[in-house]
Amino acid sequence: MPKNAKTYKEQLRVLTDRGLVVNDPNSAEEWLRHHNYYRLSAYRFPFTVTGDPDTFLGGTKFGQLSDLYRFDAELRQLIFEACGRIEISVRARWAYEIGHQYGPLGYLDSQHFKNPQTHTHMIDRLRKEMKRSTEEFIKHHQKCLKQSWPPVWVICEIASFGVMSKLLANTQPPRLRQNIADTYGLDEKTFCSIIHHFTVLRNMAAHHARIWNRRLTFTVRLPRNKPQGLAKNFFIDPKEAKSKVRKIYNTLVLLIYMTQQIEPGGTWPRRLLEHLNTLDPSLIPAMGFPTDWRTRPIWKGRTGCRLNKD
Repeated sequence: MPKNAKTYKEQLRVLTDRGLVVNDPNSAEEWLRHHNYYRLSAYRFPFTVTGDPDTFLGGTKFGQLSDLYRFDAELRQLIFEACGRIEISVRARWAYEIGHQYGPLGYLDSQHFKNPQTHTHMIDRLRKEMKRSTEEFIKHHQKCLKQSWPPVWVICEIASFGVMSKLLANTQPPRLRQNIADTYGLDEKTFCSIIHHFTVLRNMAAHHARIWNRRLTFTVRLPRNKPQGLAKNFFIDPKEAKSKVRKIYNTLVLLIYMTQQIEPGGTWPRRLLEHLNTLDPSLIPAMGFPTDWRTRPIWKGRTGCRLNKD
C-alpha cells in the first residue's frame, strides 16, 4: 500500500528529522505548498550522505535545496528558448528544400521519404494537427482557397518539433538532408541525431522535468571532424563514459553552437554562462562538466559569440 498523505508540517518534519536545517519553517512550508514535497526531494541527493539518501550532510539548509531547484527551473527556461529557436530554423530550412526540390505538396509523396510507414504516420500526425489548429492561415487555405493540404511552407508552421525531426530524418536523398545540415556546418547524419536529441530535451523542459544532473536516456551523435574545432569542446570521461556522455554538458555545448549558427552574436550563450556562474561550483561536475571547461574555446566565445564581457 502507498504511504499516507502528509500535511505540509509533517513533510517539513520528515526533512528536519533527516538533518535538514530549516531556519524559517513558515517560508519552507509555503515553498512546499507550491512546489510539491516529492518534486523537491529529488534535489536533495547532492546534499545527503553517500549511500544514505535519507540523511543530510551536517549543516545542510533548506535554502540550498530550493536554490538548486530554482537553478534547474531557470536552466529549463534557457534550454526551452534555445530549442525553440532551433526548431523554427530547422522548419524553415526543411520547408525550403522540400518546396524547391519536390514542389509545394512534395511532403505528401512517400517516394521522397525512406520509410513509407513512418511517412504515413507523420502525415496522420499533421492531419490531426490541422484539425486541432485554430490558426487563421490554416483556415484560410482550407476554407478560402479550398486546399485540403496547404503548401509545405505553411504546414511546417503547425508541425511539432518531434514530427519535424522525424520528417527530416526520413527525407531522401541524403543530399537533400545535407543541404539543410550545411546551414549549420554539420554532417547530415550527425545533424539528424542532434535534432532528435533536442526534441527529447525540449519535451523534458516543457514538462518541467529535472535536467541539471539528469542522465539523459538518448545518446546523441557528437560531431567529430565537422565543423573543425567543435569536437575539442566536448567531454567524455574515459573512466565514466556511459554516465558522463549522457549528462547535460555536451548538450549545452551543442546548444551554444547551434544558436550561434542561427543568431551570430546573440545573447543566449552569454546568458547561459551567467546562469551557470550562479551555481555552487562543487555541483558543476554533477552536470558532466570537465574541470577545465572554462578554458575550452566555446566557453571563451571563440566560435562566433563572446560569452564573457571582457
